[in-house]
Amino acid sequence: MKNLLCTGLVSAWLTAVPGWTWADELGQFLSEKGLLSAKTGPGVSLKASELVVHAMGFLGVPYKWGGNEAETGLDCSGFVRAVYQQVTGVVLPRTSDRQAAATQNIEPGDLAPGDLVFFNTMQQSFSHVGIYIGNGKFVHSPRAGDRIKLDHLSSSYWKPRFDGARRVTYPAASPLAEAPRP
Repeated sequence: MKNLLCTGLVSAWLTAVPGWTWADELGQFLSEKGLLSAKTGPGVSLKASELVVHAMGFLGVPYKWGGNEAETGLDCSGFVRAVYQQVTGVVLPRTSDRQAAATQNIEPGDLAPGDLVFFNTMQQSFSHVGIYIGNGKFVHSPRAGDRIKLDHLSSSYWKPRFDGARRVTYPAASPLAEAPRP
């Protein structure tokens, strides 16, 4: 809960500062920390930056099978669903396989912060999902006894289980692909 409140307060404060392009500064900070690649710098939209910051606010929340609330724990798809609903208002399906079916397939080379990454962890396609944050890293809720954390797509565990990448599309014009601000 503390992480969620902190993320919410920081996001609210940053968006309240007129003329401050915090998405660019946030992108620079995350890049310096190795969380975003140069490819995702100033061109990262405000919405994508909000998704990344909000997802990072869940770090440390315990895993709970079928969990839908940060206070009691979240599973992988519950985590993704909560982040997207809270930041964008988009309500994704409850399970990872249905989230994959409801989103647009993209090539791994086109991954951008806020995109979803899927894995085959139970001998079943799209049985695990996380949120890509850039620089080959993603945030996810891995398994019972663990907590929401960062992992790398190229790790010896995740790389062979990678099932593909997807992008959430919005009813309005693509907020994850906004042009850089002047």
